[in-house]
Amino acid sequence: MTKQTFLITGASDGIGAVYADRLARRGHNLILVARRADKLADLAARLHSETGVAVETLSADLASADDLARIEARLRDDDAITGLINNAGIAGETSFVGADPAYLTGMIDLNILAVTRLSAAIAPRLAAAGSGTIVNITSVTALMPDGFTAVYPASKAYVLAFTEALQVELGAKGVRIQAVLPGITRTPIWDEAQLANIPAEMVMDVDDMVDAALAGLDAGEVVTIPALPDMADYDAYVAARSALRPNLSLSRPAARYLTI
Repeated sequence: MTKQTFLITGASDGIGAVYADRLARRGHNLILVARRADKLADLAARLHSETGVAVETLSADLASADDLARIEARLRDDDAITGLINNAGIAGETSFVGADPAYLTGMIDLNILAVTRLSAAIAPRLAAAGSGTIVNITSVTALMPDGFTAVYPASKAYVLAFTEALQVELGAKGVRIQAVLPGITRTPIWDEAQLANIPAEMVMDVDDMVDAALAGLDAGEVVTIPALPDMADYDAYVAARSALRPNLSLSRPAARYLTI
């Protein structure tokens, strides 16, 4: 991978922090974005000391319109930034009937709006240059909305569909596009009590998850599912979905809806 400058959101801990570590060790300069300025500063100091790369930190809450606009402007105007890791996101909703509407709005703002706006800020530059990288962290729940809560998997399904569409438009122009679908990953969003109730074989260490995601990026995968043993299974799913396309928009309703 040619040396780049990556902007990573949600970079203070968990998946984002491991991406920062791995990309720094590959020699890439970093711009780390998260709400916790103190944690960002500690991570930046360590990575610069250990790898020598340039590490800048930007404290921002991407669910805030003002903070989001500030990071957008940086992505739009700074030609040095050639890679974006859209990692920031939240989960933790309750059942839909008991959910706090304000919390759900914040989830949508962070998981969907921020990913879209930040990608839109950098995409024109990358397309014009014919190079660069956009990685969107989604979730395996995008593929199983009936097995989780209502809004989180829907937000992640958006990110997956959005990434696939970006690949069609930007991949042809030389921009590398990737959606990463982690399963349950050992990060600070899970406390140990929660993880204790989940079979150990279902929980992946965050270092392993990010290493697999980067291996998928190196291999040119548009969709990377770190835990899936055989990507042929996902390819079959996509093929079945594509087989529906010729009959999804026709001039007449299907026969089962016609009355005599």
